[in-house]
Formats: sequence, structure tokens, C-alpha cells
Amino acid sequence: MLGTAFVMHVPVRLALAVAVAEHRLHQRFPRLVRALSPHSPARSEPFAELQRLETDPAFRAQFRAELDTAIVQNAEAALLDLRNAIRPDSEERAA
Repeated sequence: MLGTAFVMHVPVRLALAVAVAEHRLHQRFPRLVRALSPHSPARSEPFAELQRLETDPAFRAQFRAELDTAIVQNAEAALLDLRNAIRPDSEERAA
């Protein structure tokens, strides 16, 4: 009869044997192993939005509208700051 210690070591030995075989394949056939390995397409996260802007016309239109609104709001705020810097007491004179 086989002891329980032998049965418990079989999965460990099998895993080690698979790891050794994989390592040897990587050493002997690196290009083949790389070609057969599953991999996700290279997509860098910083450029994901840019790629979506280039491929999705609806997203591009929405992005441009939001960008235009933000630019106008920023320009209006900068203009107000500039006016206050040039004539800081203009509101006091009007009152």
C-alpha cells in the first residue's frame, strides 16, 4: 500500500517537473515559447485615451466639446483675474 506521504508529494513533484520542463523549453527555444505564450496586445495606459480619441468619433466630439468649454472657462477666469490685478478697487468705486 502507498502511504499518505507519497500521495501528498505527487502533486508537488509533478509541479516541479512541469516547471523544470518549462524552464528547459525557455532556454532551448525562446522564440518558439514566446510565440506560443498567450499575451495581451501591447496597449500602454497613458495612450489609451488618445487611441480612443483617434478611433471613436462620438468620443472625439464629446471630448472636443468638453475641452472647448474648459478653455473658455479658463480664459474667462484669467481675464477676471487680470482685470482685478489692474484695477483692484474698481468694485469699491462702483459702490
